[in-house]
Amino acid sequence: MQQDRPLTTRVSKSSTAQGLIIVKALTYHGPHNVSVDNVDDPIIEAQDDIILRVTATAICGSDLHLYRGKIPSTEHGDIFGHEFMGEVVETGRDVTAVQKGDRVVVPFVIACGDCFYCQMHLFAACETTNTGRGAIINKKQIPSGAALFGYSHLYGGVPGGQAEYVRVPKANTGPFKVPQLLDDDKVLFLSDILPTAWQAVKNAQIGKGSRLAIFGAGPVGLLTAACAQMLGAEQIFMVDHHPYRLAFAQERYNVIPINFDEVDDPAEVIIDNTPGSRGVDAVIDAVGFEAKGSMTETLLTNLKLEGGSGKALRQCIAAVRRGGIVSVPGVYSGFIHGFLFGDAFEKGLTFKMGQTHVQAYLPELLQLIEQGMIKPEEIITHHLPLEQAAKGYEIFDKREEDCRKVILVPGIVLPPNPIPSPITAGIENGRPMVPPL
Repeated sequence: MQQDRPLTTRVSKSSTAQGLIIVKALTYHGPHNVSVDNVDDPIIEAQDDIILRVTATAICGSDLHLYRGKIPSTEHGDIFGHEFMGEVVETGRDVTAVQKGDRVVVPFVIACGDCFYCQMHLFAACETTNTGRGAIINKKQIPSGAALFGYSHLYGGVPGGQAEYVRVPKANTGPFKVPQLLDDDKVLFLSDILPTAWQAVKNAQIGKGSRLAIFGAGPVGLLTAACAQMLGAEQIFMVDHHPYRLAFAQERYNVIPINFDEVDDPAEVIIDNTPGSRGVDAVIDAVGFEAKGSMTETLLTNLKLEGGSGKALRQCIAAVRRGGIVSVPGVYSGFIHGFLFGDAFEKGLTFKMGQTHVQAYLPELLQLIEQGMIKPEEIITHHLPLEQAAKGYEIFDKREEDCRKVILVPGIVLPPNPIPSPITAGIENGRPMVPPL
């Protein structure tokens, strides 16, 4: 059974009915103040653009940095969202990789596919797509890294995908076709958090018998545990302070949970539980600069004298064995207090970090999903209509209703008194019941 879609039918830009379409999107109006508003209908601006009808989009932990007003150059009216997928409804004349009607997931990194870095499959370093300066303080004349969807004007100011329709630039390099048989929930996270988790464990060189500590049990941390378990990690510690997230990770991924509200020094616990008290082979910081830190760090951050808390990084350096690896998918910017670089040098550590080269991992990860080796959809707790995006941000930000991950679906209608997730009203076989265009 299908329901009426609360959108008008898309009209070609050559039509005399131009301007009749009402498009809704999640927009920013200051810290903790977002709303779903009518916005300009996206149009083809370059001949390698496509227009996508969004069928599913997610709220990412990185979006909360924007929501809380922590990312500079985020402006009134900016459209958020870098995890999204949907149906191609228009293409520029130079688009050859996809066509109208294709179902695609869109990487959050916008890459040209032709520059020095793209040729090395370092897509997040693409030096042609970002008109902003990025977050580097001592930038010099080095070109900016890739533009990102919906992530401030530091990264190009490109409107994001928490919307009914979105323009996707560089469509011969980004959009990735996915099979019709796989529900949106199974493939949506190919846009960001699954490749981010995968890159984190690959950077950490996790394999059979590895010992690993993951700091942060948010969506990226959980999928990192899923990837590490699949790759044969023997021991996985997970540090967080939300009991419901730790309980899920323990049950599903067999992690050893450590609640840092109850344990003063998680690194000490980790070391005590590894052979020879050596520490783990690798640590993954899936928290980033908004880690819960000291009062001093909070003050320095509020005074704009540093970029955030270094507590998670200090714990990572302490917990890993000599010669080990610190892998950092969590977002950092600016100065970090108490980095303990001398400890890292004395232990001979390797650091691997940075934005995710999403496009490089998509074929391999899609195959793992199709084989049932990875089930990213299991972390989802909430499905909400796009119109309730502001509520979704509040729930996710405050960790209410045992929220792990919120999916926003344009066009679904919930019952009058929906229960906490998974919310399935208006969804059939995991997909929103939305009529085709």
